[in-house]
Amino acid sequence: MSTILFHVENHIAFILLNRPDKLNSFNKEMALLLQNRLDECAASPQIRCVYITGAGKGFCAGQDLAEVVSPDGPGMQKILSEQYNPVIARIRNISKPVVAAVNGVAAGAGANIALACDIVVASEQASFIQAFSKIGLIPDSGGTYTLPRLIGLQKASALMMLGDKISATEAMHMGMLYKIFSNESFEQESKKIAATLAQMPTKALGYIKAALNASFKNTIEQQLQLEDILQQQAAATEDFTEGVNAFLEKRMPNFKGQ
Repeated sequence: MSTILFHVENHIAFILLNRPDKLNSFNKEMALLLQNRLDECAASPQIRCVYITGAGKGFCAGQDLAEVVSPDGPGMQKILSEQYNPVIARIRNISKPVVAAVNGVAAGAGANIALACDIVVASEQASFIQAFSKIGLIPDSGGTYTLPRLIGLQKASALMMLGDKISATEAMHMGMLYKIFSNESFEQESKKIAATLAQMPTKALGYIKAALNASFKNTIEQQLQLEDILQQQAAATEDFTEGVNAFLEKRMPNFKGQ
């Protein structure tokens, strides 16, 4: 059985992290396969949203430590440079929305992969832990970049240094999540969000993502200039024309992602 299950339906690419017996912890095979699938999502005009979740009881428990300590393992430097960092870069740079549907524990790199996604939703049974300090490491997979921007420096420092496990409700109150759903409705409601995104003007969503990415380093003047450029590009799309026409004709728009 593949460590990543993948299918496309109604313009949504469904990616299932599939090592349930290991709480979907990553090994090299799984990380490289995820990169390949994300590349497929970026290249296909038929895919307009990406949905990532985990098989079984967990979302992702981070790195499979058996691979780290193995004499034949790739070593920490390669694990980061060849496995995790490329995954985070792909999630942030793909010009389509990425939904993380956190169905259970998200620990270590698993938590930070989720937080790198555009919209994070969780089930009531989900939990998050920056587990790195527990084994003498620092947060990676973009965690030291993403988490303080989501919840502030003080709380991010505490979660990373103490390694506290927090519930989905706590994560929601801190600003790490968009929504929480009951365990019973989680799959249906989280997929409904992906379905909505897949019917929206895809290029505009990509421009929104590009603007948000740039906002972390731009001055206000630079950001205004970028908004000017991206708005012109958005206004040149077919979906903009359709959106305006639908508004004037008092009907629902039929966006094509073009």
